[in-house]
Amino acid sequence: MSSITYPPSFPPAPDADAQPHEVHGDHSVSPGDIAVGVVIGRASEYFDFFVYGIASVLVFPQLFFPLHQRLEGVLFAFTIFAFAFIARPVGTAISMAIQRRWGRATKLTIALFLLGTCTVGIAFLPGYETLGTKAVLLLAVLRVGQGLALGGSWDGLPSLLALSAPPNRRGWYAMLGQLGAPVGFILASALFAFLYGSLSQDDFLSWGWRYPFFVAFAINVVALFARLRLVVTPEYERLLERSELEPVPAGELVRTQGYNLFIGAFAALASYALFHLVTVFPLSWIHLYTEQSITGFLGVQIVGGFLIAVGVVVSGLVADRYGRRRTLGTLAGMIAVFSGFAPTLLNGGTLGQDVFILLGCTLLGLSYGQAAGAVTSNFTPRFRYTGAALTQDFAWLIGAAFAPVVALGLSAHFGLGYLSLYLLSGAACTLAALGLNKALVAKD
Repeated sequence: MSSITYPPSFPPAPDADAQPHEVHGDHSVSPGDIAVGVVIGRASEYFDFFVYGIASVLVFPQLFFPLHQRLEGVLFAFTIFAFAFIARPVGTAISMAIQRRWGRATKLTIALFLLGTCTVGIAFLPGYETLGTKAVLLLAVLRVGQGLALGGSWDGLPSLLALSAPPNRRGWYAMLGQLGAPVGFILASALFAFLYGSLSQDDFLSWGWRYPFFVAFAINVVALFARLRLVVTPEYERLLERSELEPVPAGELVRTQGYNLFIGAFAALASYALFHLVTVFPLSWIHLYTEQSITGFLGVQIVGGFLIAVGVVVSGLVADRYGRRRTLGTLAGMIAVFSGFAPTLLNGGTLGQDVFILLGCTLLGLSYGQAAGAVTSNFTPRFRYTGAALTQDFAWLIGAAFAPVVALGLSAHFGLGYLSLYLLSGAACTLAALGLNKALVAKD
């Protein structure tokens, strides 16, 4: 099985020994520039992600499912929440075909237009009382459109960043792009906490909730234009081409590299399952079954977001010392242990619930910091661009897309013990995938 080579044409980090490589004229290609592009793109994506997730708990059940019980309304909203993750690999496959024919700039421009249109469409969408079931259908369509657009927004910068990493700094470089997740989570939680705490319930449900979607639209436009400005420059175009970061047909990838796609998606499952179960799901549980203040709980989640960021940074240091795959495996084991305490903590009143969030966010940061691309180096060079995109898409789909609706539905009807089983299954899949990957590498 081939692994990614690390070409000398990539420059080292500023503290490395080698000198930057001049790509064109007086312009040098810096990993720092790549990292900034990755973080900007990821932060905008996750802000949009969490804005929709929080609204699925605080807004959409009342606005689009007023005829149903509160639990049913949240479950319906979480189901539509999952539609974007189902559509995302389809969007990736379509966008790769567009890029092969018309280029990377055209693909990203289409993604920009579609994402902006769908996000603003949600902000302006009337509720059930105005449009009836058409409002629910439109919400579902716009959510699918967001998923297709996010699939089309893959620009190859994370793969380029991985290739630019010196051999002894791969864990550090891998974690840089993951910092976008806590940034987006903190901003979305803070904005909703301010609006929810400052407005009356009627004003919040009437117009206040729409502002985060306008902000998401603005951030996505700025972020995508910033990335577009970066990746279509002659220097980066040549660098992407030289590193073979070009799209291939999704069908060909599945036929020839399907086992790598499978292993890559399942290797990150523990982290991706935990992702929703300490961010989106707890808010729904607190909102439905406790008396804790929503604004106060969002404040706790903001603190948790900072712990995620710290954990992501620490994961880079740990992975460079002990290895990325060993780090992922160890964290999967720790998540399995954490799953055993999850029901007790969530049933432990305000203190227990806050501990669940803070401890869970710490584990999430440590594991998520190395979840992306830990085994995608198994892809042969020709397939690594499309392979990295689809591996991420399928990891989200398998591990996280249905986590909120499954966890809430099972926990509400049968008890929080099923939350433990969900996390435990994710940890088991990660350990199994890493073990299988090690066996295949040893065999080759």
